[in-house]
Amino acid sequence: MSVLTAEQVRIHPGGASRDEALQEATGILVAAGAVTPAYVDAMRQREETVSTYMGNGLAIPHGTNDAKDAILASALSVVRYDGGVDWDGEQATFVIGIAGVGDEHLDILSRIAILFSEEDDVARLAAATTPDELFALLSEVNEG
Repeated sequence: MSVLTAEQVRIHPGGASRDEALQEATGILVAAGAVTPAYVDAMRQREETVSTYMGNGLAIPHGTNDAKDAILASALSVVRYDGGVDWDGEQATFVIGIAGVGDEHLDILSRIAILFSEEDDVARLAAATTPDELFALLSEVNEG
């Protein structure tokens, strides 16, 4: 199961607002054919109830359970904001948008959590100079 392609990985030298980051995450997932544009509203609703900031500079926005009809396929979007994103007072560098069919998002979440639990791995992800290089480092999230 390939939930991430090189086209779904971006690096920005600047920062963004949380809402801009949610919009970009959704836009990438829409372009990948994974969600409908309405999915961004479900991501915003999720943030109102619980922040998806995970620590180690990582936020993993995803929709509420009510948004299952907006999900067409399981996929990820990965955006690195070198200028950071203010995520409810926390500083996010990596914003990984998740869309999961059924319960697939749980497996995807666990693979991302493992990848970002090691500071050395996070440092490598932060040091990648191109989206292709970043994609290569993230490729293990595709192993089903």
